[in-house]
Amino acid sequence: MTLTGVNDFLRKTELRKLVDGFVAEHGDMAVERYGGDEADAARMRESVGSLPFLTARKLVILDEPGRQKAFAEHIEDILQETAETTDLIIVEPKLDKRLSYYKTLKKSTDFREFTDLDAQGLARWAAEYAKGKGGSLSAADARFLIDRVGPNQQLLSTELDKLLAYEPAVTKATIEALVEQTPQSTVFELLDAALAGKTKRAMELYREQRSLRVEPQAIIGMLAWQLHVLALVKTAGTRSADAIAKEAKINPFVVRKTQDLARMRTLEQVKAMIQDLLNLDTSLKTKTIDPDEALTLFILGLGK
Repeated sequence: MTLTGVNDFLRKTELRKLVDGFVAEHGDMAVERYGGDEADAARMRESVGSLPFLTARKLVILDEPGRQKAFAEHIEDILQETAETTDLIIVEPKLDKRLSYYKTLKKSTDFREFTDLDAQGLARWAAEYAKGKGGSLSAADARFLIDRVGPNQQLLSTELDKLLAYEPAVTKATIEALVEQTPQSTVFELLDAALAGKTKRAMELYREQRSLRVEPQAIIGMLAWQLHVLALVKTAGTRSADAIAKEAKINPFVVRKTQDLARMRTLEQVKAMIQDLLNLDTSLKTKTIDPDEALTLFILGLGK
């Protein structure tokens, strides 16, 4: 079996479920795990091909074995040599689809790829997660939570666990009371408000970030990332959010949110904003200027 894909949360959840199921039947002494950054190809190959000791079956987990060139080059032989009494799980978060290593794993193993979910998929997952924990979360409140903390499923699961422990029925009110907005999420709102000409709201969000001790340079970095994504989406034209996300390796949720911003400005205006932010960053690093004043002027300028 191969577990791959950029969605760390789903990939790790699946691995944990598989390991727990195996251990429940055969015990944890029947599990061997090796990392491709430490174990050499010969050691991993030996583990895969050898018989279990004092158990009917054994489970071998190989984390990124493709780091070892000799393992990747002989993957067909290794799979054929795998003992019938061995359950093999190969974990490769990132695979180059051009290589024969990827093609062999795709063809010859139970290949499970875990990709990032889009906004709708995330909301559906969050609601199901709450239900699985004995709670409830509406689709609208799930979207509100995602907007508040971003699309990272590990962070979302942590926040949901906290909310469910407080009250099984998760609502917008409990989310607002217990969940702090992530800086990245808030800077997106800041950019959204500024581009829409809502300067008062944009400045409120900026002051909020500063009160949380987020330094101006960190805010510049987050703005730079948001403008980078905005430029990618703008140049993609009419391509779908999923297509953009796949090629640019960005979460589809982020792309969909940015598509709304992209409609507010032309490509030339986006380029000008990026250049202005670069000039601001350079000035802060080379001149003695007030960073808050400089950033305030930049934010106010976005609404023009």
